[in-house]
Amino acid sequence: MQDRLKGNFSQTMDVKGRMSFPQKLRDEIGDRFIVTKGIDGCLFVYSNENFEAICEKLRAIPMIRGRAIQRNIMSWAIEVEADKQGRILIPQNLREQAGLVKDVIVSGVFDRCEIWDKQRFDEMNASVDEEELMKALEGTEF
Repeated sequence: MQDRLKGNFSQTMDVKGRMSFPQKLRDEIGDRFIVTKGIDGCLFVYSNENFEAICEKLRAIPMIRGRAIQRNIMSWAIEVEADKQGRILIPQNLREQAGLVKDVIVSGVFDRCEIWDKQRFDEMNASVDEEELMKALEGTEF
């Protein structure tokens, strides 16, 4: 399982929902991968291998507790493939879900990537203050 995905990459999405997916990240996850609804208003991107691991974890959650998250991740999931120019097509329903129009950020986060509307990404990062970060790191031996 990849856990070394890192970096933020600014990209532009065209009106048809096509965007270049960074070569550095494709080198790690491949040219075919899964895009699904994420958390906090972004899309999650997983290699097929990592998505299978996510599916196994979701299957292990009893339906009474896990049905909402199972439904949320699985019903939005779609496999995409980069074309010869390294572009992928984000379906309209996922673009709307994440508010993606033109300027986007692709961010590597351990075992997944996230696709964000650039303005939403900047606002989210600006909203996290140093005290909050320190509290989150408390007890982690960081």
